Amino acid sequence: MSDKVGRLSPVELRDELSSGASLLLLDVREPMERAFCAIQVTDPCRDLFVPMGQVAARVDEIMEAAQGAPIVVYCHHGVRSMAVARWLAAQGLARVYNLDGGIDAWSVEVDPDTPRY
Repeated sequence: MSDKVGRLSPVELRDELSSGASLLLLDVREPMERAFCAIQVTDPCRDLFVPMGQVAARVDEIMEAAQGAPIVVYCHHGVRSMAVARWLAAQGLARVYNLDGGIDAWSVEVDPDTPRY
């Protein structure tokens, strides 16, 4: 059961963010990608940038940032983030979700002001 990862569509994430839900958005892209664009969040949501290659070393930081809230992991298209989400779930974190289609799908389906690359 620990390898169970939920999936959120960009529209579902938008609805969660709009509802005022407390979430941790975990961006696992590379610094160049992050510098180009990111999904913007407001309180009570939190945003954390941890490149995929640093996730294992920073898992305690991720757990602390989540404060028990659901974690939504995203990358460019959703492949790297799914691998990270599965790894986090295997470490015992509950309520871990992958953003289907990543930030690219977010730009197409929710926020066209988010640049595509």
